[in-house]
Amino acid sequence: MSVADALVIRHLGQVDYETAWHDMQVFTQDRDSNTPDELWFLEHPPVFTLGRNGKLEHLHSSGGIPVLNVDRGGQVTYHGPGQLLVYTLLNINRRQLGVQSLVRLLEQAVIDLCADHGIDARRREKAPGIYVDDRKLAALGLRIRKGCSFHGLSLNIDMDLTPFSMIDPCGYRDMEVTQLRNLGIDASTEAITGQLQNHLERLLKNPAT
Repeated sequence: MSVADALVIRHLGQVDYETAWHDMQVFTQDRDSNTPDELWFLEHPPVFTLGRNGKLEHLHSSGGIPVLNVDRGGQVTYHGPGQLLVYTLLNINRRQLGVQSLVRLLEQAVIDLCADHGIDARRREKAPGIYVDDRKLAALGLRIRKGCSFHGLSLNIDMDLTPFSMIDPCGYRDMEVTQLRNLGIDASTEAITGQLQNHLERLLKNPAT
């Protein structure tokens, strides 16, 4: 297998957000043309993050939850236990992916996962992410450096959604959020992780599908 096709998968469990963020930055800074791509699957303790365009006006209350300004795209979001993070450390130039095509690939993986469970999940124009009945199920935020991506995708599986009521999710007032449990999917985080990993690997092997 060539370096271009290689994909290292890491299941990291629960990791403090700042630790994972620092590790992504170091990995991306130190990688070269021979560094295989990686996907990291993990969860975070409770934290609000504001992307590079994030505005504090969209954070109505922190409720004592830490708030971090970070270097991904997008506005404010919440991470916590029961939400799956997929960090995409990919050389998008080598994979001949543009930023928008990577976004659509990540969205498609979630759409396909939901379809496996009989759920009709959809994209939304000018609002990256995946929605079911206009409720946000998955959010995306990326950073590109040296033709390589980091940060990625968050998928709500079985978590306390209350902190989302303290923010305008991704900058949209009154946007409702949902999770797989509320959609009738009671599969474990481990099972959902495996299914999403399979879809991502398939789509990265053949992005045109």
